[in-house]
Amino acid sequence: MKLNISSSELLKGLLDVSKAIPAKTTLPILENFLFVLKGGVLEVTASDTEFTLRTEIPAEIEEEGSMAVPARHIIELLKVLPDQPLRIKTLSDSSFECAWSSGNSVLPYFPAEDYPEIKTAGESATTVEFPAETLIEGIASTVYATADDEIHPAMNGIYFDISPESTTLVASDAHKLICYTTPEAKAPAASFILHKKPAAVLRSIVSKADELVRVSFDSSTAVFTFGHTLMVCRPVVGKYPRYREVIPQNNSNILRIDRNLLLGVVRRVAVCADKGASHIKLDLKPGQLEVSAQDLGFALAAYEKVECDYSGDVLTIGFKSTFLSEILSNLDCENIVIKFADARRSVLILPAEGEEAAQKICGILMPIMI
Repeated sequence: MKLNISSSELLKGLLDVSKAIPAKTTLPILENFLFVLKGGVLEVTASDTEFTLRTEIPAEIEEEGSMAVPARHIIELLKVLPDQPLRIKTLSDSSFECAWSSGNSVLPYFPAEDYPEIKTAGESATTVEFPAETLIEGIASTVYATADDEIHPAMNGIYFDISPESTTLVASDAHKLICYTTPEAKAPAASFILHKKPAAVLRSIVSKADELVRVSFDSSTAVFTFGHTLMVCRPVVGKYPRYREVIPQNNSNILRIDRNLLLGVVRRVAVCADKGASHIKLDLKPGQLEVSAQDLGFALAAYEKVECDYSGDVLTIGFKSTFLSEILSNLDCENIVIKFADARRSVLILPAEGEEAAQKICGILMPIMI
C-alpha cells in the first residue's frame, strides 16, 4: 500500500479513534490501528471488541491495501512531527515506511486479516437522528449522574427513552436522577442504555460542526454515525427503573434562587462538613435560606444565610453536598427552582428560565436524615 497524507490530519484522526485502544488486552492485535486504503480515503479503526471507533481521513492513494499499525509508535512519531505531507508505503510483509521532507521512519505492521471483524446493527435496528449539539448537551447534562454499580449494571449508563414525540436521556445513581428531554429526536417507541464510557467518548469527539448524529441500535449493538466517524458499542443489558414514577408532581414548597449564588454557598459551607458524609443542612423560611454543616470530630462548623424567594412551610432538610453541587454546577441556567415536599421526600430541581427550559431538563435529589 502507498499513500500521501497530511501528518496533522492523520494525527487528529488517530487521536480521536485511539480512545478505543484498550489499556490492557489478551489480544495483542487490538494494540494496533487497522488501516484500510480504499476509495480515495484512509479508513482507520480502533477497537477493544466491546467498543469500536472508525474514521475516514482524506488521502492521496497510489496503491490500495490494508495493515494493522502499532498505535503507540505511530502516534508518538506524529506528535513530534511538524505539519507536513507524509508518505506511507509498505516495504515488506512486516514493515512500512513513513517518510517526511527531511527523514523517514521504519515501523512494523501486522496482517489486517488478524484484526477482529466489527459487527454493526442489523437490518431490524431502530434508527433516530439527533442534532449534534443536542446530543452533546444531553450527554453532558446526564452522564455525571450515572452510577458505578456492579449489582445493577443498567444504572451505569444513560437510558435513551425514545418516543414518536421526543427522546429523553436519563441517568441515576439512586441518590440523584437527571432527565434531559428533546423534541428534536423522535422515532417509534424504543429504548437502549449507553454505557457511560462510550457516552463520554462520544461527547468528546462529536463536533458541533457535525450537523446530525445518526443512531441505529438493536438488542446487541448501537451504532453512532457522524461526519466521517463511526462508533460501535454494546448497549448495557438490563431493565432500567421506571424513572417517571419517581419524579415529584405535587411538591408545594418552592424556592427560587440564583444558581451560582446557591452553588457558592453550598461549596463554602461544605468545607466544614464531615469529609466522609459531606452532609449539609438547609433551613428554609419565607424570604430566607440558611445553609450549615459541622464536623464534630474535628470541631468544625460553618453556616451562611442568604435572602431568597421562598414560599411554603418552614422546613429543615439535609443533603449530601457533593450531590447537590454536581446538579447545580451542571445546570446551564442563571436561576433555578427547587420544589420541596417535606424533609423525607425527594426534591425537584428545575431551571427557572421559562416553561421550555423546565420541560427540557430536571433533577431529582434524595434528602438525607439529619
